[in-house]
Amino acid sequence: MSLNRKETLDFVKEKSGYFDVIIIGGGATGLGAAVDAASRGYKTLLLEQHDFSKGTSSRSTKLVHGGVRYLQQGNVALVLEALRERGLMIQNAPHLVRNQSFIVPNYDWWEGPFYGVGMKVYDMLAGKLGLGPSKHLSLKKTTELLPTIEQKGLRGGVIYYDGQFDDSRLAINLVQTAADHGASLINYTKVTGLHKSNDMVDGVQVRDELSGEEFKLNGRVVINATGVYTDQVLKMDNPDAKPIIAPSQGVHLVLDKEFSPGDSAIMVPHTDDGRVLFAVPWHGKIVLGTTDTPVDETLLEPVAFEQEIEFILKHASQYLTGNPTRKDVRSVFAGLRPLVKAGDGQNTASLSRDHTLMVSDSGLVTITGGKWTTYRRMGQDTIDQAATVAGLNIKECVTENLRIHGWLKNVDRSDPLHQYGSDRLKLKKIIDEKPELGEPLHERLPYLKAEVIWAVRSEMAMTVEDVLSRRTRALLLDAKASVDMAPEVAQLMAEEMGEDKSWQDKQVDEYTKLAEPYILAD
Repeated sequence: MSLNRKETLDFVKEKSGYFDVIIIGGGATGLGAAVDAASRGYKTLLLEQHDFSKGTSSRSTKLVHGGVRYLQQGNVALVLEALRERGLMIQNAPHLVRNQSFIVPNYDWWEGPFYGVGMKVYDMLAGKLGLGPSKHLSLKKTTELLPTIEQKGLRGGVIYYDGQFDDSRLAINLVQTAADHGASLINYTKVTGLHKSNDMVDGVQVRDELSGEEFKLNGRVVINATGVYTDQVLKMDNPDAKPIIAPSQGVHLVLDKEFSPGDSAIMVPHTDDGRVLFAVPWHGKIVLGTTDTPVDETLLEPVAFEQEIEFILKHASQYLTGNPTRKDVRSVFAGLRPLVKAGDGQNTASLSRDHTLMVSDSGLVTITGGKWTTYRRMGQDTIDQAATVAGLNIKECVTENLRIHGWLKNVDRSDPLHQYGSDRLKLKKIIDEKPELGEPLHERLPYLKAEVIWAVRSEMAMTVEDVLSRRTRALLLDAKASVDMAPEVAQLMAEEMGEDKSWQDKQVDEYTKLAEPYILAD
């Protein structure tokens, strides 16, 4: 299928008969399931109420990791699965997922041996999919690799390796991968209800959020992969369903690279609230995070609480000599984690990070919890289960060695278009045809005008926000710069989409309002 929203929508509405699989939710979990189902040959439809990866899946810490902290909790099975999946992600999407060194600075005499042993276990569990051996670092070597680390009381460090990636870019490549295998995927289509015959779910009621049109679609099985919105879909199925999600908010601050100019990330395993603190190099910036705050509301656009911002800045200045303050923050972004309630667990840091798969009496399949690293495995488990529920011909999962759209082994990371992988050549062609599209959109960011055209033509970007937040990462890297770019982005999009000046003005206005909470007031 093409990634043209109108064509896909027309095809879906005109289709007679049933889809084999209908997936509600276009984040990591839903997209993983869509790639899995389509690559097995099932007729697959995915519906997303906003844009692909709008929620949790574009707001992660940008890590592909086994989860050092789950090792601390003794959850070896989760670590083993995640380390294996981490290896597969690097193998299947090398243009977006890469090896990243992490250093745990040691300030107490016991930390060196303690974390040293822990990381050796981590290495051992990774086996042949390991990214490099962990080792102790002397004080001299630690300060060489982390020139801005707080040196008072520092004894040395432990270096280990994990993965790092661009989450919403991977999401878009998964959309393309599923479409390459014949799936239909549509953003801005909200499922407003479930259809049943003989008490069994066999379709969905849908509203096109851009036109307001409503229609019904039939499916042999419906999958609820809506993350923090899981309970809302469970209630559509059964109004008496008990909530199973305890949302928790994670906040990240983005700083300029000078605050930690080395190539290594910093990992502080234990802060005041028991969370892990990361300072990770990403797209020429540093991402600091993350907090873990239980929240009651599941907002589509979550906002960082003041105490979360202060918490991260306070801890960052304990470990970075530059002592970053509010004025140094280029962007602040918040995301909600769909943690699954375990009994009446009050502490969200200890709630299950494993994924939970359940089938309700009506045959609705729900997959929730988990994390980006295990998205492929979650998709596999979900489609195995869904195929049984729907009585589909059983076909083996093929995603373990399935190359993700854009796959390119040797990536030149200095190329501003490197994250497009093999599609880079198509973007270059757009620039060759119209050289002015090779110009940057903003001096502080690496994005080119051609990327806007590509996002509209080939990545189903419908709004300025889609382009600035998820097709490029301008909003997260430098929120103010992204607002400066909005008028030009709107104009480029309007020309490509045949929209008028009033559409442009509305888009710029909406985007400017959306970006406000990402910009920290001094």
